[in-house]
Formats: sequence, structure tokens, C-alpha cells
Amino acid sequence: MRLRDVWRDCSLSAILAGFVTVLVGFTSSAALVFQAGHAVGATPAQMASWMWALGIGMGVTCIVLSLRYRVPVVTAWSTPGAAMLITSASGVPMAEAIGAFIVCAVLMAVSGFSGWFERALKRIPLSLASGMLAGVLLRFGLDVFVSLQHALAMVLSMCVVYLLGRRFLPRYAVILALVVGTVIAAVQGQLHFERFAFAVALPVWIEPSFSLSAMIGIALPLFMVTMASQNIPGVAVIRASGYEAPISPLIGWISTVTLLLAPFGAYALNLAAITAAICMGREAHEDSQRRYVAAVAAGVFYLLIGVFGATVAALFSALPKTLILAIAGLALLGTIGNGLATAMRDEQEREAALITFLVTASGLTLWGIGSAFWGLVAGGVASLVLHSQPRRN
Repeated sequence: MRLRDVWRDCSLSAILAGFVTVLVGFTSSAALVFQAGHAVGATPAQMASWMWALGIGMGVTCIVLSLRYRVPVVTAWSTPGAAMLITSASGVPMAEAIGAFIVCAVLMAVSGFSGWFERALKRIPLSLASGMLAGVLLRFGLDVFVSLQHALAMVLSMCVVYLLGRRFLPRYAVILALVVGTVIAAVQGQLHFERFAFAVALPVWIEPSFSLSAMIGIALPLFMVTMASQNIPGVAVIRASGYEAPISPLIGWISTVTLLLAPFGAYALNLAAITAAICMGREAHEDSQRRYVAAVAAGVFYLLIGVFGATVAALFSALPKTLILAIAGLALLGTIGNGLATAMRDEQEREAALITFLVTASGLTLWGIGSAFWGLVAGGVASLVLHSQPRRN
């Protein structure tokens, strides 16, 4: 793709959608990544290297894959994978943990390039995938109104500005809400830049070591959790947003980048779900063919996180949590509505889709695998029971 074409498709709303994507993704789970690093005994320099590797990996995959396929491809670190590492990898030597990251990346690359992951996903009806997507995003929509009780003036003002923006300037509704929320937070003294300091993160090579215990205790669970709880919802977002993207190459190349960066601390990269929905919604751009620019912008911001990891962490932590919750929920309202509409469109599949939505929204977690996977399982079982034809002799 020529640079001139990208510049033509570029818009302020897409760039800011990319910023909101990174803002929500980083602030919502960065603490888990730091805890995961500490669980395996990472030094401050190694922890900075982890953030460098993850930021560079997400940035490169967002930019290259989005430009290659002209689809908003948003990647993320594995949040449930980080949560799993906090408990499962505690006490494991860093070298063995890095070896497990490498094995996990190889398994994900094989599942992607071989095509078996995509073939399995094609059996999932769009109604169930949309129900799962709406269930995953539901809590973000609810958080907008839950946060009213903690910051009434700021969040209520953001909601009013958002509605007025949707009425008169629909492409900039989320942007205006973010600006108003930031101004009110500043007036109320809720912006905290005391710990802000300029620092550049540097990569640190960690020699991998391979052990059977780390393969069983870290690599396999990390692979299963990432594929089930992250990549499946990520594909569902792409499908529910109306995009046709070659899933096998996407998974394969994202995993290959993970493999290259694993010795520096990139434990698992995958397709994003919640943050991807921000780039794929109408707030990014009314023209769905130009929303890939939002993912490219997100990639640029992720690269900045990789290079200036400590600095960006301090910058994002200066924003109040209620502001982040409110802007995430407002940015995802349209996607939640579209997901529910698609899930409930077919009357024959409506009940199974509803079960998928409710199980996913419940937050159920079994054996370290999140509710998105179990929502699909429950909806699939319900669909089989309700609509399978009995065999006749």
C-alpha cells in the first residue's frame, strides 16, 4: 500500500480511536504484566525489557498487518496469560519461563499457519460469536453508569457531551467526551503527574532454558488460555464487525513476532477483542474501509509505549480510573448494540445466542479459561440440543 493512500484515508477520529484503544488496553491490564514479571523474579531492567518487547510486538503487528490486509487488526498482550503467570510461574527461574514463552509461541504459530484454528472457528455461527462479543463488552458499558456514583460531575458531563456529539458531530463524539472529562479532572485536581519522569526502555536478552516442568506448567496453559480467551474473542470481533480477514496468517504472523521477541520478555501476543472493537466501530470512521487507520495509529502509540515504557506508564497512570472507565464504555456503546442486534436477529438461533451472551457476561472462569470460551461452549451445546435433528431408522 502506498503512503499516499494511507494519508488520504487518515482522519483525526481514527487517530484518536487508536489512542483510546491503547489507553484502555494499557491502563486496564498493565499492572498484571508487572505482577507476572515479578512472579518470575524479573529485575527492573528485565521488567523494562518486557514492556519494550510487548510494546514493539504490538506496534509492529498492528501496523504491518493492518496495512497488509486493509482491515483494523489490533493486537494485545495476553491478559489472562499474565494472570495465569502470576500464580503458575511463581518461583520458576526466569530462564525457564522464557523457554516456556518460546514453546508457547511455536504452538500458536503452528496452530495459525496450519489452518486448524481457523477451520474450527468456521463452525461457530455468527449469532453466537456476536452474543459472545456483546457479553465480553457488557461490563464496559455498565461501568459508565457505575462510575457515576464516584465522579458524578465528570462522568455525567461526558455522557451529555457524547450524546450531543452523536447528534451533531457523530465522528467526534468520543473525542469531545474525552476532552471534557480530562478538563474536568484537571479542574478537580484528579490529574497526578508527580511520578512522571522521562525514561527510555532498553531490551535485555534473557538466555532461555527448557525444562519439562515449565513446558507443562507454563507453556501449555499459556497456549490454551491465550487461544481460548483471547484469540477466539478477537476473531469474533473481526467477524461481528463485518470484516473478512485471513485468520490463519494473522495468528501465524502474530505468533512469529512473539517468538522473535520472547527472549526479551514478550510472553504472549494475540488478537485483541475489547480494544479492537474501538478501532472497528463507527466512532473511528463512518467508512468501514478506512478504519484500518485507527489500528495503524494504535500501533504507533504501542511503539511509543515500547520505547518509552516507564514514561508512558506514568503518563497513563496520571489519569483518574473513572475517566478511563467512562471513555471506554462510551467508545464501545455502538459495538455492544451491534453485537446484540446481530445475535438476536435470527429467531431460531436467538435463545442459544442469549445463553452465549449471559454466560460470557457472567465472568465465569474455569481451569484458568475465561467466560468468552465457556459462553461459546454453552451456546453451542444449547444450539445442538434445540435444533439438532433426531436420527431415524
